[in-house]
Amino acid sequence: MSVKASISLTETQDAFARDLVGQGRYPSLSAVLQQGLELLREQTEAKNLETEALRALIQERRNAHFVDMDEGRARTRTMLARKKAQHGL
Repeated sequence: MSVKASISLTETQDAFARDLVGQGRYPSLSAVLQQGLELLREQTEAKNLETEALRALIQERRNAHFVDMDEGRARTRTMLARKKAQHGL
């Protein structure tokens, strides 16, 4: 279902949209604007999903056990020694 709406564009936006129609990339100015809104909707949804994922990661890290720097370095040295031994280095 389509809804009619009155919008205002800058001269630059209008020229760009009309050029896209003139190139045959879109059948009408409405199609150009619909595509632009669809892209904006997709970007907004993707950004919202990314934000939620980051929030979940931050919460997970807040709830997790952290090791101090010395313990982290010791774990890294142990892991590297194990990997070197696995590869005969």
